[in-house]
Amino acid sequence: MEDNYITGAEGFTQLKSKAIIDEVSKVVVGQYGFIEQMVVVLLSGGHILIEGVPGLAKTLAAKVMAKTIRAEFKRVQFTPDLMPADITGTKIYDSKLGGFYLKRGPLFTNIFLADEINRTPPKTQAALLESMEERAITIDGETNKLNEPFIVVATQNPVEYEGTYPLPEAQLDRFMMKLTVDYMPQKFENMMLEKCASGFNSHNIEDININTVCDFEDIQKCREEILKVEVNEGIINYITSIVRATRNSPSLVLGASPRASISILYAAKTIAAMQGRNFVMPEDIKEIAVPVLRHRIILKPEASIDGLRSDDAIINILNKVEVPR
Repeated sequence: MEDNYITGAEGFTQLKSKAIIDEVSKVVVGQYGFIEQMVVVLLSGGHILIEGVPGLAKTLAAKVMAKTIRAEFKRVQFTPDLMPADITGTKIYDSKLGGFYLKRGPLFTNIFLADEINRTPPKTQAALLESMEERAITIDGETNKLNEPFIVVATQNPVEYEGTYPLPEAQLDRFMMKLTVDYMPQKFENMMLEKCASGFNSHNIEDININTVCDFEDIQKCREEILKVEVNEGIINYITSIVRATRNSPSLVLGASPRASISILYAAKTIAAMQGRNFVMPEDIKEIAVPVLRHRIILKPEASIDGLRSDDAIINILNKVEVPR
């Protein structure tokens, strides 16, 4: 069994992922699982949709993670009057130069936080599609490549629905995971208040002692290691069986797409590497199936009336699909 575990220099992903998680957890207390899943998406090269009520450190977690990996971070508050050019940028005429130049928008960054993404109209939401899929932005027919790493972190409030625009399925499908953030246990809330009482201020993030534990070269090295993680035929069949079961479920109107299968595969390989293994186990699939699938399925109205949630439907499917040995 020892030959199946990554050792020595090959355990780079395990070391770096733990360093990022530990560093972010120094500031964002009581949300270890949430931070761990954010790192899974980062190393997998995906995007994150975060749902949670205000005040749960969603923005802070993204800011701190950017600092730990020496990445540029930009945040935009999405509002009903936000236009596509406000985030992508536009070409402006310069009379001195006698021509147009590109004024880059905030989307030209490494970690882009789209705060309350469902508050802006579909036209502006759609401006993110090309950047999320192609890692590029086309302005006036000119395609501009984005720098890696590039990750969109979008947040939405699960409570307020007035004045919001639900994300279309095509855009939801481009988020690798939808993470839900809940209130922290009381002991961690006590720890947070103790930090604040001793002078901690999340608004002055530059003054917080956050160590940079890796850069993009390190992330690239992690991704190369993740590619080498082995996935046998039984695991591949397990992934497709789960995703196909969502398409045939009597509780669902819409099942998950093939992109969901790919996301499960990549995330499972990343989890294996983060745990120091060079092979994927069924437990890895179970661990990330819910956050990868919950935003890609649509419940039937009668199922919702009966109190079934998307997470419940996925768990029911996981309990029914045969687990490979």
